[in-house]
Amino acid sequence: MIPAVESPLSEDLTEFTAFLWQHGVSHRVVEEGEWQRLYVSPEFNPAQVHELYEYWHGGGKLDQVEIRSRKRAIRSVSWRSIPITLSLIVLSALFSLLIGFGSDLQQMALFSFTSFEVFGQQARWHTLAAMLATGELWRLITPVFMHFSLLHIMFNLLWVWVVGVRVEPEQGSLPFLGLVLFSGVLSNLAQFVVSGPMFGGMSGVVFALLSYAWLWDRSGMQPRIGLPPALMGFMLLWLVLGFTGVLQGVGLGAIANTAHLAGLLAGLLWLLLVRFLGRRFS
Repeated sequence: MIPAVESPLSEDLTEFTAFLWQHGVSHRVVEEGEWQRLYVSPEFNPAQVHELYEYWHGGGKLDQVEIRSRKRAIRSVSWRSIPITLSLIVLSALFSLLIGFGSDLQQMALFSFTSFEVFGQQARWHTLAAMLATGELWRLITPVFMHFSLLHIMFNLLWVWVVGVRVEPEQGSLPFLGLVLFSGVLSNLAQFVVSGPMFGGMSGVVFALLSYAWLWDRSGMQPRIGLPPALMGFMLLWLVLGFTGVLQGVGLGAIANTAHLAGLLAGLLWLLLVRFLGRRFS
């Protein structure tokens, strides 16, 4: 539940709460000292409910008011409003199939952060400077599309979809693409420095999307993205388990932990940059 309204305990909210229940707005009123606070379900915008309260409190009539739930808004998203989200899903499927989910090293070397050759049990890869000198700049981002198992790709793309359909239609495809590219390049670069080019996956971008969504809502930005607050705690736990080796020990394979951490930080940094630039040019 998210706090939406605070009013004196002496105020009768019966008419207002009856209207909310009539329109399916899940809520509860809690008495705290001399105040009563109205909390709403995360699927509804608390700022909208607060504005509605102010309207009613000022003598406005509620008869013609419409309340839009986040769930209805998400279900009504059109395909045309999420081109980047859909592109990430399609490209991930195509690249992962092309590399045989990691079994075709020759194809994988075409899209890894830098090219590499395998000699027996040894791998030799080109340097970052050599990759930049050859102009193969697509390598900065293409590793995010390569996945090495069905579980790997399904887990990542599920979160891309969950966040994408909330963020891209509301904030625009170009800003959403900027976040994806920024976090993808940063997480890829960090993972390359630590482990070399033999990695892949959208996990760094996923951590960036989730941390961005978390900080957006925590900063009071509107409209709220509305992901469950506990989700960030779960992702931090997942990050810690990855660094401790627990996830690899239970059979999930090698985990790109550095990319996860870099992606998480990239999402937070992206929102701070957006807010700074917004103030600078407003």
